[in-house]
Amino acid sequence: MEGVRVPRVGPGRPRTRPDSVSADKAYSSRDNRRHLRRRRIPHTIPEPDDQIANRRRRGSAGGRPTGFDEDRYKKRNVVERAIGRLKQFRGVATRYDKRGYVFHGTVIFAALIIWLRT
Repeated sequence: MEGVRVPRVGPGRPRTRPDSVSADKAYSSRDNRRHLRRRRIPHTIPEPDDQIANRRRRGSAGGRPTGFDEDRYKKRNVVERAIGRLKQFRGVATRYDKRGYVFHGTVIFAALIIWLRT
């Protein structure tokens, strides 16, 4: 998930907003979708079978189906597997590094080893 930098205004941390969010069925609640829509964040979250059935049972009062891009959701699997492979390295999984730039170097080093082994 890549963030878009928004200029910092006043004290505090710089605000960031992701370009998009892909999540699994566990995060498909109305509140989560409403929050993402309010912040204008495009999302790809599949709808569980029971929510589909309830919406259909209610008829026109159930609302329209949520937008779901199946091809985009399939790409989520690639990211999940890459993170899983990175976490096989102890330094990445435990994050004992105190400084962010050191952890960043650890992740890059792990990614290089994975790339060289394949």
